[in-house]
Amino acid sequence: MKAFDREVVKSAIKESVLRVYDAHHSNLDLYRNTLDCFSSSIDSVVQGISLDEWMLQEKERQVQKTKQNAIGTLHEEVMGAIPGVDNLAVGNLIDIVSDKHRIVAEVKNKHNTTKGNHRVAVYHDLAQALDKYPGFTGYYVEILPKGQKQYNKPFTPSDNKAKKKLPKREDIRVIDGKSFYELLTGVEGALSELYSELPILVAEILNEKYETKLTANKVTESEAFNYNFRKAYGG
Repeated sequence: MKAFDREVVKSAIKESVLRVYDAHHSNLDLYRNTLDCFSSSIDSVVQGISLDEWMLQEKERQVQKTKQNAIGTLHEEVMGAIPGVDNLAVGNLIDIVSDKHRIVAEVKNKHNTTKGNHRVAVYHDLAQALDKYPGFTGYYVEILPKGQKQYNKPFTPSDNKAKKKLPKREDIRVIDGKSFYELLTGVEGALSELYSELPILVAEILNEKYETKLTANKVTESEAFNYNFRKAYGG
Protein backbone atom coordinates (compact mmCIF):
# COMPACT_ATOMS: atom_id res chain seq x y z
CA MET A 1 0.00 0.00 0.00
CA LYS A 2 1.43 3.37 -1.02
CA ALA A 3 -0.76 5.61 1.11
CA PHE A 4 -0.92 3.49 4.27
CA ASP A 5 1.13 1.21 6.48
CA ARG A 6 -0.79 -2.02 5.94
CA GLU A 7 -0.10 -3.58 9.35
CA VAL A 8 -0.96 -0.38 11.21
CA VAL A 9 -4.30 -0.12 9.39
CA LYS A 10 -4.98 -3.80 10.06
CA SER A 11 -4.38 -3.31 13.76
CA ALA A 12 -6.51 -0.14 13.83
CA ILE A 13 -9.61 -1.80 12.35
CA LYS A 14 -9.28 -5.18 14.08
CA GLU A 15 -11.71 -4.59 16.95
CA SER A 16 -14.40 -3.19 14.65
CA VAL A 17 -14.06 -6.17 12.30
CA LEU A 18 -14.38 -8.61 15.20
CA ARG A 19 -17.52 -6.82 16.41
CA VAL A 20 -19.07 -7.21 12.96
CA TYR A 21 -18.23 -10.92 12.95
CA ASP A 22 -19.68 -11.40 16.43
CA ALA A 23 -22.88 -9.57 15.43
CA HIS A 24 -23.26 -11.80 12.39
CA HIS A 25 -22.99 -14.94 14.50
CA SER A 26 -25.01 -13.72 17.47
CA ASN A 27 -28.32 -15.26 18.49
CA LEU A 28 -30.30 -12.04 18.45
CA ASP A 29 -33.30 -11.81 20.79
CA LEU A 30 -36.03 -9.82 19.02
CA TYR A 31 -37.84 -9.27 22.31
CA ARG A 32 -34.95 -7.69 24.21
CA ASN A 33 -36.14 -4.14 23.44
CA THR A 34 -39.86 -5.02 23.31
CA LEU A 35 -41.10 -6.10 19.90
CA ASP A 36 -43.80 -3.85 18.42
CA CYS A 37 -46.55 -6.44 17.94
CA PHE A 38 -48.82 -3.92 16.18
CA SER A 39 -46.22 -2.89 13.61
CA SER A 40 -45.12 -6.47 12.98
CA SER A 41 -48.63 -7.73 12.24
CA ILE A 42 -49.52 -4.80 9.97
CA ASP A 43 -46.23 -4.97 8.05
CA SER A 44 -46.64 -8.72 7.56
CA VAL A 45 -50.03 -8.19 5.90
CA VAL A 46 -48.70 -5.36 3.71
CA GLN A 47 -45.80 -7.55 2.50
CA GLY A 48 -48.01 -10.58 2.02
CA ILE A 49 -45.84 -12.76 4.26
CA SER A 50 -46.40 -14.77 7.40
CA LEU A 51 -45.53 -13.38 10.81
CA ASP A 52 -42.80 -16.01 11.14
CA GLU A 53 -41.28 -14.81 7.86
CA TRP A 54 -41.50 -11.21 9.05
CA MET A 55 -39.70 -12.06 12.29
CA LEU A 56 -36.88 -13.73 10.36
CA GLN A 57 -36.65 -10.65 8.13
CA GLU A 58 -36.63 -8.34 11.16
CA LYS A 59 -33.90 -10.34 12.84
CA GLU A 60 -31.73 -10.03 9.74
CA ARG A 61 -32.44 -6.27 9.63
CA GLN A 62 -31.44 -5.77 13.26
CA VAL A 63 -28.27 -7.83 12.84
CA GLN A 64 -27.34 -5.71 9.82
CA LYS A 65 -27.95 -2.54 11.84
CA THR A 66 -25.67 -3.86 14.59
CA LYS A 67 -22.99 -4.56 11.99
CA GLN A 68 -23.27 -1.05 10.57
CA ASN A 69 -22.95 0.44 14.04
CA ALA A 70 -19.87 -1.69 14.65
CA ILE A 71 -18.09 -0.26 11.61
CA GLY A 72 -19.41 3.27 12.12
CA THR A 73 -15.99 4.51 13.22
CA LEU A 74 -13.95 2.54 10.69
CA HIS A 75 -12.77 5.58 8.73
CA GLU A 76 -11.72 7.42 11.86
CA GLU A 77 -9.72 4.32 12.86
CA VAL A 78 -8.03 4.18 9.46
CA MET A 79 -7.26 7.90 9.55
CA GLY A 80 -5.77 7.51 13.01
CA ALA A 81 -3.36 4.98 11.51
CA ILE A 82 -1.92 7.64 9.18
CA PRO A 83 1.32 9.18 10.55
CA GLY A 84 0.69 12.54 12.13
CA VAL A 85 -3.07 11.97 12.52
CA ASP A 86 -4.86 11.22 15.80
CA ASN A 87 -8.26 9.56 16.13
CA LEU A 88 -9.79 11.09 19.26
CA ALA A 89 -11.91 9.15 21.73
CA VAL A 90 -15.71 9.26 21.59
CA GLY A 91 -17.04 12.26 23.49
CA ASN A 92 -14.68 14.84 22.05
CA LEU A 93 -15.98 17.76 20.00
CA ILE A 94 -14.20 16.41 16.94
CA ASP A 95 -13.07 13.05 15.58
CA ILE A 96 -9.70 13.76 14.01
CA VAL A 97 -6.83 16.12 14.76
CA SER A 98 -3.53 16.44 12.92
CA ASP A 99 -0.81 18.78 14.13
CA LYS A 100 1.20 17.81 11.07
CA HIS A 101 -1.46 19.03 8.64
CA ARG A 102 -2.97 21.62 11.01
CA ILE A 103 -6.38 20.00 10.66
CA VAL A 104 -9.34 19.16 12.89
CA ALA A 105 -12.24 17.18 11.47
CA GLU A 106 -15.67 15.75 12.12
CA VAL A 107 -16.15 12.61 10.02
CA LYS A 108 -19.49 11.31 8.76
CA ASN A 109 -19.92 8.26 6.56
CA LYS A 110 -22.46 9.73 4.14
CA HIS A 111 -23.42 13.16 2.86
CA ASN A 112 -26.97 12.82 4.23
CA THR A 113 -26.03 11.35 7.62
CA THR A 114 -26.32 14.76 9.27
CA LYS A 115 -29.29 16.96 8.51
CA GLY A 116 -30.79 20.30 9.43
CA ASN A 117 -29.69 21.77 12.72
CA HIS A 118 -27.32 18.85 13.34
CA ARG A 119 -25.17 20.34 10.57
CA VAL A 120 -25.35 23.65 12.41
CA ALA A 121 -24.09 21.84 15.53
CA VAL A 122 -21.16 20.42 13.55
CA TYR A 123 -20.25 23.94 12.37
CA HIS A 124 -20.25 25.23 15.93
CA ASP A 125 -18.25 22.24 17.17
CA LEU A 126 -15.60 22.90 14.53
CA ALA A 127 -15.56 26.61 15.40
CA GLN A 128 -15.09 25.75 19.09
CA ALA A 129 -12.32 23.28 18.26
CA LEU A 130 -10.54 25.96 16.20
CA ASP A 131 -10.47 28.17 19.28
CA LYS A 132 -8.33 25.45 20.85
CA TYR A 133 -6.27 24.93 17.68
CA PRO A 134 -5.68 28.45 16.27
CA GLY A 135 -4.37 28.50 12.73
CA PHE A 136 -5.85 25.07 11.94
CA THR A 137 -8.58 24.33 9.39
CA GLY A 138 -11.75 22.51 10.45
CA TYR A 139 -13.27 19.99 8.05
CA TYR A 140 -16.69 18.40 7.95
CA VAL A 141 -15.88 15.18 6.08
CA GLU A 142 -18.51 13.37 4.02
CA ILE A 143 -16.86 10.05 3.14
CA LEU A 144 -19.58 9.19 0.61
CA PRO A 145 -20.26 12.43 -1.29
CA LYS A 146 -23.39 13.69 -2.93
CA GLY A 147 -23.57 13.19 -6.69
CA GLN A 148 -20.17 11.51 -7.09
CA LYS A 149 -18.53 14.91 -6.68
CA GLN A 150 -15.23 16.01 -5.21
CA TYR A 151 -15.34 19.23 -3.22
CA ASN A 152 -13.42 21.22 -0.65
CA LYS A 153 -15.34 24.40 0.06
CA PRO A 154 -16.51 26.60 2.94
CA PHE A 155 -19.16 24.88 5.06
CA THR A 156 -22.18 27.19 5.47
CA PRO A 157 -25.18 25.16 6.67
CA SER A 158 -28.58 26.82 6.97
CA ASP A 159 -29.68 27.72 10.48
CA ASN A 160 -33.43 27.04 10.49
CA LYS A 161 -33.94 29.07 13.66
CA ALA A 162 -32.15 32.15 12.36
CA LYS A 163 -33.54 31.60 8.84
CA LYS A 164 -30.13 32.15 7.25
CA LYS A 165 -26.86 30.43 6.49
CA LEU A 166 -24.07 30.48 9.02
CA PRO A 167 -21.15 32.85 8.28
CA LYS A 168 -18.73 31.78 5.58
CA ARG A 169 -15.29 31.02 7.00
CA GLU A 170 -12.39 29.77 4.92
CA ASP A 171 -11.20 27.73 7.90
CA ILE A 172 -14.46 25.76 8.30
CA ARG A 173 -14.94 23.56 5.25
CA VAL A 174 -16.88 20.59 3.91
CA ILE A 175 -14.94 17.99 1.95
CA ASP A 176 -15.60 14.62 0.32
CA GLY A 177 -13.88 11.47 1.55
CA LYS A 178 -11.71 10.95 -1.52
CA SER A 179 -10.26 14.45 -1.28
CA PHE A 180 -9.76 14.22 2.48
CA TYR A 181 -7.81 10.98 2.30
CA GLU A 182 -5.58 12.54 -0.35
CA LEU A 183 -5.10 15.55 1.93
CA LEU A 184 -4.06 13.37 4.89
CA THR A 185 -1.82 10.95 2.98
CA GLY A 186 -0.49 13.12 0.17
CA VAL A 187 -1.30 10.24 -2.20
CA GLU A 188 -3.77 10.59 -5.06
CA GLY A 189 -6.16 7.65 -5.09
CA ALA A 190 -5.57 6.79 -1.42
CA LEU A 191 -9.25 5.99 -0.81
CA SER A 192 -9.38 3.67 -3.82
CA GLU A 193 -6.31 1.88 -2.50
CA LEU A 194 -7.94 1.48 0.90
CA TYR A 195 -11.16 0.17 -0.66
CA SER A 196 -9.25 -2.46 -2.64
CA GLU A 197 -7.32 -3.70 0.38
CA LEU A 198 -10.02 -3.70 3.08
CA PRO A 199 -11.73 -7.01 2.17
CA ILE A 200 -8.34 -8.76 2.20
CA LEU A 201 -7.48 -7.29 5.59
CA VAL A 202 -10.86 -8.35 7.01
CA ALA A 203 -10.35 -11.94 5.84
CA GLU A 204 -6.86 -12.00 7.37
CA ILE A 205 -8.08 -10.64 10.72
CA LEU A 206 -10.85 -13.22 11.02
CA ASN A 207 -8.71 -16.14 9.83
CA GLU A 208 -6.02 -15.27 12.37
CA LYS A 209 -8.50 -14.78 15.23
CA TYR A 210 -10.96 -17.61 14.64
CA GLU A 211 -8.98 -19.95 12.35
CA THR A 212 -11.62 -19.55 9.67
CA LYS A 213 -10.80 -20.01 6.00
CA LEU A 214 -12.39 -16.88 4.63
CA THR A 215 -11.24 -15.33 1.38
CA ALA A 216 -11.85 -11.91 -0.17
CA ASN A 217 -11.73 -13.20 -3.75
CA LYS A 218 -15.49 -13.53 -4.19
CA VAL A 219 -15.78 -9.87 -3.28
CA THR A 220 -12.79 -8.26 -4.98
CA GLU A 221 -13.13 -10.27 -8.22
CA SER A 222 -16.80 -9.41 -8.61
CA GLU A 223 -17.73 -6.86 -11.28
CA ALA A 224 -19.90 -5.16 -8.67
CA PHE A 225 -16.87 -4.43 -6.47
CA ASN A 226 -15.35 -1.77 -8.72
CA TYR A 227 -18.74 -0.74 -10.08
CA ASN A 228 -19.99 0.14 -6.60
CA PHE A 229 -16.95 2.34 -5.97
CA ARG A 230 -17.45 4.14 -9.29
CA LYS A 231 -21.13 4.71 -8.49
CA ALA A 232 -20.08 6.40 -5.23
CA TYR A 233 -17.14 8.45 -6.52
CA GLY A 234 -17.51 8.61 -10.31
CA GLY A 235 -14.99 7.63 -12.91
